[in-house]
Amino acid sequence: MGYRTRRQLVDILVHTLLIIIVIFSMFPIIWMCLIALKGAGESVSGFNSLILRNPSLGNLKRLFELLPNFWKNFYNSVFTTFFGTVTSLFFCSLAGFAFAKYKFPGNKTLFYFCVATMLIPPEVGSIPMFLVMRKMELINSLWSLVIPRMATAIGIFYMRQYIMDVPDEIIESARIDGCHDFKIYTSIVMPIIKPALASWGILTVIARWNDFFWPLIFLRKSEKYTLMVAITMLPFSEGMSTPWPVTMAGTALATLPVIVIFIVLQAFMKDGLTLGAVKG
Repeated sequence: MGYRTRRQLVDILVHTLLIIIVIFSMFPIIWMCLIALKGAGESVSGFNSLILRNPSLGNLKRLFELLPNFWKNFYNSVFTTFFGTVTSLFFCSLAGFAFAKYKFPGNKTLFYFCVATMLIPPEVGSIPMFLVMRKMELINSLWSLVIPRMATAIGIFYMRQYIMDVPDEIIESARIDGCHDFKIYTSIVMPIIKPALASWGILTVIARWNDFFWPLIFLRKSEKYTLMVAITMLPFSEGMSTPWPVTMAGTALATLPVIVIFIVLQAFMKDGLTLGAVKG
């Protein structure tokens, strides 16, 4: 067997393996979409759930009937995801810039303390956080999902590691030319770290969009629910009978925006993950 033949055989095996992995990875999404299109009375369990006999969009209509505030809940998710992502990108990158490029007393100690907080499960602080939000009169407000997480330890760590690679000479040259610190941050550092911002942005979008724990704690009225919380209420909407096709239809709609954003930003995300937080 010649070298070219062996090479072709290896390529075929690798591509076959990758196709199998993709199929397994996509299977839950495909299964969800199939169940979402099933008509009344069709099986939603076992191998029969993979057979689509009478595809129908009736589950979407039923979804809007069971969730009259669906679009309001969708807006709530968009609101908290957008402002949560924007504030996280700004404050995490700003803090990362300070830790990476400024030498002040306690720099490393404060940074290590910040990183150490990643070892604490978020659920541990749920009660103190609830009391703080209640004191600020933000219970049942969408801002309660944005303000407490404007900056996170993992975000600061990620940005700091990436900004460490920004040459100090560029920053010093900007200072000599008369740029103040915030101008250096916005005009020099931010353009350089675009891949890191894009990758951290998509990770934050996914996390905020899929967030369930904090909205369930802070939000009390159904019209204030985010989409994820509203969808989880569907199994209780028809008594003992769980409307799985309707639930899957809502889940499919909730999944679509994240998939679109990921596809658009995946190239930046790849660059940011491979070039960024592995140095420093």
